[in-house]
Amino acid sequence: MIRRRTALSVSAVALLAAAPALTACGSTAHPGAAAVVGHDRITVSQLQARVAEVREAQRSSPQGQQAAANSARLGQDTLVRLIQYRIVEKAGKDNDVTVSRRELQEQRAQVERSNGGPEAVRDRFLALGIAPDQIERALTVELVRAKLDARFGTERTNQLLMRTSDALHVDVNPRYGTWDSKRGTAQTAREPWLRAAAPVAERPA
Repeated sequence: MIRRRTALSVSAVALLAAAPALTACGSTAHPGAAAVVGHDRITVSQLQARVAEVREAQRSSPQGQQAAANSARLGQDTLVRLIQYRIVEKAGKDNDVTVSRRELQEQRAQVERSNGGPEAVRDRFLALGIAPDQIERALTVELVRAKLDARFGTERTNQLLMRTSDALHVDVNPRYGTWDSKRGTAQTAREPWLRAAAPVAERPA
């Protein structure tokens, strides 16, 4: 079970939405693929569909114009996020880290209580380029990361994620850039991978 200081906030996934340029390793051609992560292809059509979902939700949101204005690089940001999800999920699977439905429901309820309710959370995730139907996956991935941190510590978990990224041979279509497995993100961040800048709330002991 997760214990102290593993509560999440909407900002926990903000790093994934702030990734304007992929950098570093080389890439080979994969027709029709935006990226290949291990044996998993993220196709251009899948990426475009995900971006379209966000755009549609932004248009129907009261804060839609502002959200759209802040997502000029939405396609690239979304691809970075999808790659990171797969790497964290693989690291969790390899280390027998799982998230139960109950844990996810409790976490979502906590985030909603801490951030002004379901609609406010929806709008904040949408501003990060995450469609409403992807919120639970974002929270699940962050819970996996939190559990890895609780078991190994942040530094060792960062190393684990880098090794996992290398083992998966992440290959990005040059149209979107190239992948940096050492940073696991597309720009310099305060902390790599999925670390929150400041949690909104804390689980009780």
